[in-house]
Amino acid sequence: MTQQANQGDSAPPDIKTVIDAESPFPPIRRVGVLRPFAWLWLGWQDFRASGGASIFYGVCFAAMGLVLNLVLKNAPEYLSALTCGFLLVGPLLALGLYDISRRIEAERSGLLRSVFSMRGRWSNIGVLALVLAVILMVWARASLVVFALFYNKGMPTMHGFLAQLFSLNNLEFLAVYACIGFVFASIVFAISWVSIPLMLDRDTDAITSMIISCVALFNNVAAALVWAGLIVGFVVLSFMTWNLGFLLAMPIVGHATWHAYREVVGEAGETLEC
Repeated sequence: MTQQANQGDSAPPDIKTVIDAESPFPPIRRVGVLRPFAWLWLGWQDFRASGGASIFYGVCFAAMGLVLNLVLKNAPEYLSALTCGFLLVGPLLALGLYDISRRIEAERSGLLRSVFSMRGRWSNIGVLALVLAVILMVWARASLVVFALFYNKGMPTMHGFLAQLFSLNNLEFLAVYACIGFVFASIVFAISWVSIPLMLDRDTDAITSMIISCVALFNNVAAALVWAGLIVGFVVLSFMTWNLGFLLAMPIVGHATWHAYREVVGEAGETLEC
């Protein structure tokens, strides 16, 4: 039976706790549609408090984007597939940022410790990493098939490809590419938006974490859509600034994801009111 938890005086007014009393899973809170903006603010606070540790991860994200652009500048069909694929595994790559926020919350810090935050959790996080890797490979193949079937202007240069995107001369290709990309991105978002911080924080197994992540999504569809839209917006802005935006965007989003997890997934021992 679904019941409400005693929120206490300190609970934000737009957060409610919902739980099935017989479920082995932790409580899943329902948050207000505008809570993602609060997560971003908390992420910004963690970014400021972390010093150079967060910047290190931002540099890594920006460097990976620049390397992809340089290596595949004459093969936009591969560049687009791997760039989107890079975003699909982004939640896993931000693991160190989650750990930094966790340590700030516990009044501990340290870049080196965050880099090795997977220690002792390889088996659980490794399963999710394998799932994301499979999704990445399937997406890469699907992306190339869409190029072969729907891109009717010949194999373009990167300049020609971007010009085509902004001129909307190939609407069929854009529509199909966007729809297929949306399907893959939705799957990854559903299984990972709180699962990786959950595994890091509580050493929960991968399957349980992914199920909890999906349940949390279904209980917070409106807030999750806003959060996903904000992430996409940050990513697009980062690409439009020649990947330099990743220096700030990805650390802040990574820290904010930790706070999203902390608000959405409750503690197993929370008291309930009938």
